[in-house]
Amino acid sequence: MKRYVYVLATVVMLAGCSGATKVERIDPNETVDLSGRWNDTDSRLVSEEMIADCMSRPWKANHMTAKGKNPTIIVGQIRNKTTEHIATDTFIGDIERAFINSGQAEMVASAEEREQVRGERGDQQQNASEETMKQWGKEHGADYMMGGVITSIEDREKGESVVLYQVDLNLINLETNTKVWQGQKKIKKYISRPSYSR
Repeated sequence: MKRYVYVLATVVMLAGCSGATKVERIDPNETVDLSGRWNDTDSRLVSEEMIADCMSRPWKANHMTAKGKNPTIIVGQIRNKTTEHIATDTFIGDIERAFINSGQAEMVASAEEREQVRGERGDQQQNASEETMKQWGKEHGADYMMGGVITSIEDREKGESVVLYQVDLNLINLETNTKVWQGQKKIKKYISRPSYSR
């Protein structure tokens, strides 16, 4: 009888575990679209394509002629005006990475990052040796600021929908306040949910 109870308990336990969550590691560069919403692949591909376009335009050659060095850029605010949550910090990180990896621009820290760095520099004035202490007033000022907006339009009927994401970015000369580049990228997704009851 004890053996029967043990076997029954084991069967019940295994049956309960059959619906357990399954986790599988996949390549971070693999494109996976589960919901049709903006995702990491969209963020990476849009940033790479737009920054490649940005760095290929006349403003870059004009800057090199006038200054004789690569431009220094800061990424400002990227506004999310879609109807869903988009991690704009991740998108900004992808933009900065694309600029840096192009080898054609220097990036300066954001306002939040600068405060942390300045706090560390201030601490060094009190606690670091003179040989290793970093001096005040040596920061690089940005020549240009990039900013923009992500918007979306959704058309839905029963179990089908089409979502259009539009990313508009611009690069502004910080000295003259002129826009030297404007870029736009659109992503259109068709989403079908066959299980939708008609």
